Amino acid sequence: LSELGSESAKIKAMGIMDKLSTDKTVKVLNILEKNIQDGSKLSTLLNHNNDTEDEERLWRDLIMERGTKSADACLTAINIMTSPNMPKAVYIEDVIERVIQYTKFHLQNTLYPQYDPVYRVDPHGGGVLSSKAKRAKCSTHKQRVIVMLYNKVCDIVSSLSELLEIQLLTDTTILQVSSMGITPFFVENVSELQLCAIKLVTAVSIF
Repeated sequence: LSELGSESAKIKAMGIMDKLSTDKTVKVLNILEKNIQDGSKLSTLLNHNNDTEDEERLWRDLIMERGTKSADACLTAINIMTSPNMPKAVYIEDVIERVIQYTKFHLQNTLYPQYDPVYRVDPHGGGVLSSKAKRAKCSTHKQRVIVMLYNKVCDIVSSLSELLEIQLLTDTTILQVSSMGITPFFVENVSELQLCAIKLVTAVSIF
């Protein structure tokens, strides 16, 4: 899926995606949806304090691997849909909604808590850690897999803004996209994501 994501980006840049068979492209998108769905509700907060617990870490690594795989599936699907001169058949509503669902879930449950501890849930049952002091104490170290996922999600958010310029979406979907585009501005340490969100919010306002 990682290679497929890279290759689809190259084909999109070359402007020849529309030369592929529409039927096969639609089949690929339906398969990609299943891969997106596989990681769309998997959540893990990588707590560095628990890194000595090998079993827990291995379990989280497995979940992150599935989550990253789903991100690659999202990128491939979006690359196909945002390529020039694509037929209407490729703009499958279920696939678009699945990409948005995946992105919103992992922003809220995986990435925001890692980059801004205000969004982190207290493991001792104290609810969300809302103290500004928590931000000051937060380590800037991020595990490689988190950084990789963050970069992929930034690409997805940016590509969604391209999709909005091409395809009309339902009002419900637009509301979800709007929420996803506004929230990053209330999160610290995600400047790259905020730049992508500006593009997304701009596309929504034009829409």
